[in-house]
Amino acid sequence: MRIEYVEAVLAVVELVPAASAVAYGDVAELLGSGGPRQVGAVMSHYGSGVPWWRILKASGHAPAGHEAEALRHYLAEGTPLLGAYLEYQRTREGRWRVDLQAARWAPAEDELDVIDAVAEELERRLHGLSVADDGMSV
Repeated sequence: MRIEYVEAVLAVVELVPAASAVAYGDVAELLGSGGPRQVGAVMSHYGSGVPWWRILKASGHAPAGHEAEALRHYLAEGTPLLGAYLEYQRTREGRWRVDLQAARWAPAEDELDVIDAVAEELERRLHGLSVADDGMSV
């Protein structure tokens, strides 16, 4: 996986505020590059230093194997949840998920500007596009 893509995904993930969440595919769509599997691969291999629990499957389920830790974050942040999350917290039994409809992050204009800049830089770096340094290019 190209490090340029990894850096772009992680930059977008860092923008997602507490108590909000997005699906893997949402991140790819915001970047205009890759898809849910590529974003999931980035998060799996490189996501430990960012708020990984805010990036979910489209179903709203937490990353497999990290449900208990993710639930602690969701409860601390006040993320909207559905299902038997309190039972799961006590017994590790019960099905629950993030209410992605209620928690889905809708970037503000200034955040969209940052995302656009990240996406443009990704495009430039991936495709080697650059402006000639001839003093005449705009």
